[in-house]
Amino acid sequence: MFDKILIANRGEIALRVVRAAREMGIGSVAVHSTADSDAMHVRMADESICIGPPQSSQSYLSLPAIISACEITGAQAIHPGYGFLSENANFVQIVEDHGLTFIGPTAEHIRIMGDKITAKDTMKALGVPCVPGSDGGVPDLATAERIGAEIGYPVIIKATAGGGGKGMKVANSAAEMERAFQTARAEGKSNFGNDEVYIEKYLTTPRHIEIQVFGDGKGKAVHLGERDCSLQRRHQKVFEEAPGPTITAEERARIGKACADAVAKINYIGAGTIEFLYENGEFYFIEMNTRLQVEHPVTEGIFGVDLVREQIRVAAGLPMSFTQDELAINGHAIEVRINAEKLPSFSPCPGKITQYHAPGGLGVRMDSALYDGYSIPPYYDSLIGKLIVHGRDRPEALARLNRALGELIVDGVDTTIPLFRALLAEPDIHSGDYNIHWLEHWLETNLTEG
Repeated sequence: MFDKILIANRGEIALRVVRAAREMGIGSVAVHSTADSDAMHVRMADESICIGPPQSSQSYLSLPAIISACEITGAQAIHPGYGFLSENANFVQIVEDHGLTFIGPTAEHIRIMGDKITAKDTMKALGVPCVPGSDGGVPDLATAERIGAEIGYPVIIKATAGGGGKGMKVANSAAEMERAFQTARAEGKSNFGNDEVYIEKYLTTPRHIEIQVFGDGKGKAVHLGERDCSLQRRHQKVFEEAPGPTITAEERARIGKACADAVAKINYIGAGTIEFLYENGEFYFIEMNTRLQVEHPVTEGIFGVDLVREQIRVAAGLPMSFTQDELAINGHAIEVRINAEKLPSFSPCPGKITQYHAPGGLGVRMDSALYDGYSIPPYYDSLIGKLIVHGRDRPEALARLNRALGELIVDGVDTTIPLFRALLAEPDIHSGDYNIHWLEHWLETNLTEG
C-alpha cells in the first residue's frame, strides 16, 4: 500500500480523496494554485504545495508542476479526481515513466475511450449495444446525407473529440443536414483541434442512464447498478439518482452484466462509467468516462461502498474488496449539484461566502469545500457542493432532499439551490416521468428572474 498520495485536483473532490486516504492511514498531498491557498482541501491535507498561478493551464493542468510536486513531497501515487488531468492519456504515461502510480485506468484505455468513434467500435465488438449510426468518421457532406437517409431523421452530428455539449448538432430533416454538419465540424475544430465528426440516430425522448463499473486490471470486473442522470441543462447533469426510477431488475442485470463483461475482457482497472441513452426498454451506448464521476456518491449510498478507497486499493495491486454477488441495492439515493450561479441565466457567481451551514440528519451527505469567509475564485468550475440524500425508497429520498435543501445555507453568492426547491414541487419529478429534454423545456417556461 502507498504511504503517500498526491491529489491532482481541487475543491470538493480533492477533499473527498483526502478523507478516503486518511481513513486508510495514507498521507495526502494537496496541490494548489495561488488562488486556492486558503482552500479547504489545502487545509485538510497532510501536506500542501503551490504549483502555479490561478490559470489552470499553469497550475492544475501543468504536467511538469504535478510531477515536480510528487518528487518534492515523496508521493508515490497520484489521484486525479475528475476533470483537469483525469482523462489525459499523455499525463498517465508520464506518471508511469517517472515510476509513479496513476490511480485510475491505463493510458491505453483512456485513449481508446477518449475518441468516441474508437470507443463505440470497441464497445460494439465487446457486445455492448450502441446507437445506430455511421461506422467511424464522416468525411464529407455527401456521406453525411447518405447516412441520414439510411438511418432516418432526426440525426445528431457529433465531434469525435467533443464533450460537454460542444460539437453536437441535431438535423431534424435532410434540409437541416448541411448546416448541422458544418457547424459541428467547426465547433470540433475550434474547441478540440479536431474537426472529425460522426453521426448517430437522434432519440427523441430518451433517458440518460449510466452503469458504474469497476475492474481490478486482471480480468475481473463488477457493475454497481445504474444512475439516472436525465435531468440536464445543455448536456450538463444537475440531478442524479440511483437506482433509476424506470429501470427493472431484469434490465439492470442484463445491461450491468454486458458492461462488466466488456471491461473485464480488456483488463480495465479502477472506476469507470458506461453511459447510455435509454428509450423503449433499449440501451444505446454513447460514451465511457474512464474516471470517477461527479455523481459517484449516489452509487456509494445504495451499495455502502467507498469507491475512492477501492480505486486506491486496486491501484496498489490489491484485489477488489467485494464481488458481484456481494453487491446488493439498499434504498434510493439522489444528488443535486450546487453551483455558484445566478438564475435564470446560470452565469457564474464567484464571491465571498458570508455564511455557510451544511444540512445534517439521517441520510444526508454534503460534499463541499465551502466554509464561512471562503472566497470562491473566478477561475474554475462553478460547482461548489453536492447534496446527497439516501432513503429507504424514492419518496423518502425526495422528502429528505426537500428537507435538506431547506437547511442548506449559502449566503454571499447566488446559487442553484432555488432551482431544486422549485423542481421538487413538480409532479413529474415525483413520478419520475421525464427524459433528457424535460429540464430544458421546463426552464423555458418556469424559471424567471426573481
